Amino acid sequence: MKITRAAGAAVLAAVIALTVSACGDDKKSASDAVSNATQKAGEAAASATQKAGEAATSATEKAGEAADKAKESYASASASADEKFKEVKDGTDAKGDVKVGAVKAEGDRSTAEVTVANKESKEQTYLVQVNFRDAGGNLLDAVVVNVKDVAAGKDGTAVAKSNRSLEGDVKAEVGKAVRH
Repeated sequence: MKITRAAGAAVLAAVIALTVSACGDDKKSASDAVSNATQKAGEAAASATQKAGEAATSATEKAGEAADKAKESYASASASADEKFKEVKDGTDAKGDVKVGAVKAEGDRSTAEVTVANKESKEQTYLVQVNFRDAGGNLLDAVVVNVKDVAAGKDGTAVAKSNRSLEGDVKAEVGKAVRH
């Protein structure tokens, strides 16, 4: 409501100034001065409202542009992850063998430890996609890590590190995982 108060103050100041100046001017009536002051104050209020509207529109456009850029980045990260999975021949779904730890800040990036449990009878390598999401469940980033040469019946670990700076309450989850 700052615009409304500012406009009201402008109207009042203009009315007082013009009424005072009209009192010393025999050629103008007080009602003409008040009318003129009211008109000028209304024009000032309309101008202030228009400028505020333009500023809000500009801010909305900039926020939309930032959201579009973020969507493009996330889509690119997901596409890059998909390409890495396409390179794996004869991979077997291993999502149930993988756990992701809590997200930690490391410099300007977010990290999460990935642990795989090799339940097979021979050494395996795992390719794991880790999705970083905000509190609302929105995808913030996707990274792929390799957990190489995990011995039969043993666990292996790797660290998933975000591609960009992530802010807020960030959670990590297993997007996909294959062993090969």
